[in-house]
Amino acid sequence: MSAFAGFGEGAVEFYDGLLADNSRAYWTDQRAVYENDVRGPMTALLADLEPEFGAGTVFRPYRDVRFAADKTPYKTHCGGFTEPFYVEVSADGMLAAGGYYYMAPDQLTRYRESVDDERRGEDLRARLDAARATGLTVDGTTLKTRPRGTAPDHPRLDLLRHKGIYVSRRWPPGDVLHGPRARDRVRTVWRASRPVTEWLDDHVGPSELPRR
Repeated sequence: MSAFAGFGEGAVEFYDGLLADNSRAYWTDQRAVYENDVRGPMTALLADLEPEFGAGTVFRPYRDVRFAADKTPYKTHCGGFTEPFYVEVSADGMLAAGGYYYMAPDQLTRYRESVDDERRGEDLRARLDAARATGLTVDGTTLKTRPRGTAPDHPRLDLLRHKGIYVSRRWPPGDVLHGPRARDRVRTVWRASRPVTEWLDDHVGPSELPRR
């Protein structure tokens, strides 16, 4: 496999077109662009990062529409991951992230117990603040209120509201996307996110529930 040289010149235009026409006809007509300018480079990018971060996987481009109101068949981005790290390319450019996008019920219980503990909870806050200082943002789905049984004046209520938590950085489309420096951007974000992902791995870890 060739080393990562950037996403193809047609990557952003491909997803612009898919946003306008998310149909099998468009996908079939543009399949070569997807393979050459999107999936191929994403595979090469993950392979280049594998020695430091582990083997990666490219997500399937097809949406699971069985229980969805939106029946459009294709994802409007290409994502790649090596847990707990993630990278994505779309019409909006590129995103790199590290953390737990979604926590299963048992993970959420361990997460909240750890955040509730002053030492461990303040350790996480310090790591998130350090990530922000490097230019990353803290994201993740949150409750609109507060977890049941949590005091309204809890000092880490903002963290306890999270149902998933990760740090990320996004770049708009540009020349860097189409060259090897895109790999450097991903590597930098993944390295900067490591204190957060290590906290999550240590105190939350993988779900022990059976997969559906």
